Amino acid sequence: MARKETAAEAANTGRLKQIALTYKMTRKADPKIGLVLAAVGIVVLGVLLGIGFLIGHPVYLGILGLLLAVLAMAIVFGRRAERAAFGQMEGQPGAAAAVLDNIGRGWTTTPAIAMNRSQDVVHRAVGKAGIVLVAEGNPNRVKSLLAAEKKKMARIVADVPVHDVIVGTGEGQVELKKLRTTLLKYPRVLTGPQVTATNDRLRALGDLMSNMPLPKGPMPKGMRMPRGGPRR
Repeated sequence: MARKETAAEAANTGRLKQIALTYKMTRKADPKIGLVLAAVGIVVLGVLLGIGFLIGHPVYLGILGLLLAVLAMAIVFGRRAERAAFGQMEGQPGAAAAVLDNIGRGWTTTPAIAMNRSQDVVHRAVGKAGIVLVAEGNPNRVKSLLAAEKKKMARIVADVPVHDVIVGTGEGQVELKKLRTTLLKYPRVLTGPQVTATNDRLRALGDLMSNMPLPKGPMPKGMRMPRGGPRR
């Protein structure tokens, strides 16, 4: 019994530390986060208390208002924390790979299947929507990388739809914070076994990750491809 309580206390402490760390990171990018959360909590609680006094049940509505205020603050905090995280990642090489790693179940992602010396890179995600090639870097340069990868896809998985996305803020590009949503909006056209078969066939292509030790997530600026590395 004591062991279970200790484990539960440790888990709660870990969650509190994680929340505190997230808050500190968010506050660096969003200095007004504390005022915003306080305002949200006060408004929600105030509205419910006001209704409670009007109908003669301030205690019940006050308790409900407190619970709803905490919930509203949690929702607002989560959204602003996510926005701050994407803001810090925006423009960093490899940021899209970090987003793809957390896209959810049903997707298999392979980072850096193609890259050039300018750090333009293409990642691959495979799911029931088919194959999605996600490029980040200079829009003009990544188009050639995407075209080359599409040709390879056509030779090996011609019966599977291939989508392509260029991450960025320009016209026709997808913002980093909208990347996950964009992939999930594609229509599902493959079954589970078809997805598995597609992944098996694509493994024959190989990728840069199996040939060179690239770090996961955003790659450090200034990193260059080794001269003896594989080319696409």
